Amino acid sequence: MVRMDPNRFKARLLKALADPIRLKILQILQKKEMCVNEMVTALKIKQPLVSRHLKILKDHGIVADRKEGNRRIYRVTDPSIFKIINSIPPDLIDHLSKRIIEAKI
Repeated sequence: MVRMDPNRFKARLLKALADPIRLKILQILQKKEMCVNEMVTALKIKQPLVSRHLKILKDHGIVADRKEGNRRIYRVTDPSIFKIINSIPPDLIDHLSKRIIEAKI
């Protein structure tokens, strides 16, 4: 079995997570499995955009789907992904946000 370089894999994983819509999708799926139409309603964005972000998450193994009638139901493949997402402490967010804002002034 060929393994991807761990740093390359981490970079790809973080890139897949690096979008506010994808993070919102994961927050929704953390609570329960959902079909695309339910996510469209919850996120208040158009279906093609939700589907595009789900494809990215699926291509990176973060979500999976199953067919149920004519719908696809999505779920998070491994809940430990939330450890990564939640590992950024609020004080780091505040500190770096201030630096970014100051750099633009």
